[in-house]
Amino acid sequence: MEQPITIALTKGRILKETLPLLAEAGIEPLEDISSSRKLIFPTNHAHINLIVIRGTDVPTYVKLGSADIGIAGKDMLLELGSEDMYEPLDLNIARCKLMTAGRKDEPLPQGRVRVATKFVNVARRHFAERGIQVELIKLYGAMELAPLMNLADLIVDIVDTGNTLRANGMEPRDMIAEVSSRVVVNKAAMKRKHREVQGIIERLEAAVASRQVAEVANG
Repeated sequence: MEQPITIALTKGRILKETLPLLAEAGIEPLEDISSSRKLIFPTNHAHINLIVIRGTDVPTYVKLGSADIGIAGKDMLLELGSEDMYEPLDLNIARCKLMTAGRKDEPLPQGRVRVATKFVNVARRHFAERGIQVELIKLYGAMELAPLMNLADLIVDIVDTGNTLRANGMEPRDMIAEVSSRVVVNKAAMKRKHREVQGIIERLEAAVASRQVAEVANG
């Protein structure tokens, strides 16, 4: 008898790009997640359930064993730490960049730099490695507003097209990390449910490889 597996999925853009990959791996929810207010979804495999939660919560659920497998952005893993989990697979979806950004053509002030971000741990490490003293200001959204309102000199945020930065008179500066969605696995689950967990990873790996071959073929 197969052991039960819970997979934690990240809401939003990552979820939209994850569900087709899961389907290619043979795992599909029994109802439309996008039109439901449920948080737990059975699948076409009696032993596999999906939960849909905030990206900031996925590492916690996996680390503490409430989920056996999780799918989360690399930005969240860098911010919250992934050392207590296995990270066996890059799904190569929801790609973007984690960068610093500031007002266009505006030099940094001498001395301490004010940095607005929700990625405070990432920002602290980034600037410490460069010997730059910073005052970190934690915000949860509309980062571009902080320099415009003289709240911060720089921001650290996810950059996709860069259109929002340009529309607000800002420019990307330093690249911190390339971001994509990763599979993470609870270490105890990998031991106790190895056959089931490894099987899911291998099917996802095959789906990612198949998609990459198709992308190359289509130019």
